Amino acid sequence: MTQRSEFDDIRAHITAEGTHAGDLLRIARELLDDLEQVRMREATLRTYYLALLTASRASVAAQAAGSDEPLLFVMHELAKHGQLPTGEEVSRILSDATAAQAMLSAMGQTPPPPRRTGPSSSRLRRCVGMSRSLPH
Repeated sequence: MTQRSEFDDIRAHITAEGTHAGDLLRIARELLDDLEQVRMREATLRTYYLALLTASRASVAAQAAGSDEPLLFVMHELAKHGQLPTGEEVSRILSDATAAQAMLSAMGQTPPPPRRTGPSSSRLRRCVGMSRSLPH
């Protein structure tokens, strides 16, 4: 698949004066192939997302209806793709989920401004304007 720097290279090649029509046609075909691959990947990811969303909603509805196994829908969907956690993965996944929730909640908060009082601020003032050269 074409990377961002490759797009820059393609633009430079197209604008070069010596570019031949055959080169441009080859580049266009490669870009169309890449576009088709990306569209197929997007369609596949959308399908996976829709299946997981449907399974999640069904599990929540099953819990609300008092089902004995409300997570059955999600478990089935995860197992279908080999993503059902087992063994030591369980604790790692729970730990990752806890950390992700903490980071997401922290992102919504405005960080406090840095403190500029005390001994560290005087050290900071002494360092302002100082320059050092690095050895070669």
